[in-house]
Amino acid sequence: MQRTPLALLNLIHDRKKFLTSMAGVAFAVLLMFLFTGFKNALYDSQTQLLEKLNGEIVLINRLKENMFVPRSFARRRLYQAQAFDGVEGAYAIYLSDARWKNPDTRKTRPVRVIAYNPSDPVLPMPEVLARQQELRLPNTAMIDTRSRDEVGPRETGVITELADREIRIVGTFSLGTDFASGNGNLIMSDQNFLRFFANRGPQEEERSFATADIGLLRVTPGTNIETLVQALSEGLPKDVLVLPMQGPEGFIARERTYWEVNTTIGFIFSLLTAMGFVVGIILVYQILYTDVADHWSEYATLKAIGYNNAYLFGVVIQEAIILSVLGFVPGFLISALFYNLGATVTGLLFKMTLERVVNLYLATFIMCLISGAVAVRKVQRTDPAEVFGL
Repeated sequence: MQRTPLALLNLIHDRKKFLTSMAGVAFAVLLMFLFTGFKNALYDSQTQLLEKLNGEIVLINRLKENMFVPRSFARRRLYQAQAFDGVEGAYAIYLSDARWKNPDTRKTRPVRVIAYNPSDPVLPMPEVLARQQELRLPNTAMIDTRSRDEVGPRETGVITELADREIRIVGTFSLGTDFASGNGNLIMSDQNFLRFFANRGPQEEERSFATADIGLLRVTPGTNIETLVQALSEGLPKDVLVLPMQGPEGFIARERTYWEVNTTIGFIFSLLTAMGFVVGIILVYQILYTDVADHWSEYATLKAIGYNNAYLFGVVIQEAIILSVLGFVPGFLISALFYNLGATVTGLLFKMTLERVVNLYLATFIMCLISGAVAVRKVQRTDPAEVFGL
């Protein structure tokens, strides 16, 4: 005998109500996706530049807590590090914020400048490698196409001002913004970096090749990175901090942990996500409770002919599970559209990873189960004699 899919038929017999139920679950899913999406985008964006750097070990000023802090270290530490066995290359990276003038509106906006020797394999992005020769020309730079709209045109050939000095854009690349980048990113050569920032005036720090903001070390193949990091930490002066790029104690993890622990971003968006979860529980409970109320006499009939509470509990829980699946799909698809829109508008990195999707479906599944478990109590308390007036 084929069993009747009672739970599914209860949901779909009224198409209008069924679509409304799916919309309610999808709305709760959308809220959770958006709040967790913005939280992860803010964290992921902080490390997207670091993940593109072509090195296994990093040197920074020991007092530099995060990328936002403008603390440099003596560049000679890179020469000292290069003398260690296993170090294939040591490269200096220079960072600075500067005022960029929108060529259309003539308004200035803060941007981040990333500079290094174009001959060094620091950022092996295809679009950057293709413009190495142009970057060597005086007063030139490349602009991030994912910079905010406030910077104006983001295309090759733009001529405007950076730090009150004329600059010409010779190419574009795609990176994205973060807390330290302001409205966008520029890449230029180390020589141009000195042209713009060597003499910044009495209110700002003057820059030279004597210091660097980040030291990037390439390791020879087969070298044990942990052993080399330990040797460098012991052998170099204590004014620099030596970190592996990857790993739980690495530079990337350190940057992400700083923003997770030392800011309220995670707490705020986690609280909003929890609120979305609670809203979902209330919505699904109302949906299932209404369904139970509409079919109260039918449930009472099932109890009168011998079906126990466990069976009726299973029917309502099946409805909750079906809603979790059918409501999650449109919520996920709409969220993906909002992720793309958010990345375009803000320049942040919105990742829709498999792990995050699975975690949010599990949250949706639990949300619907809780609602179903609460709503089914009305069925379990139903007395057939009371329903039929006996």
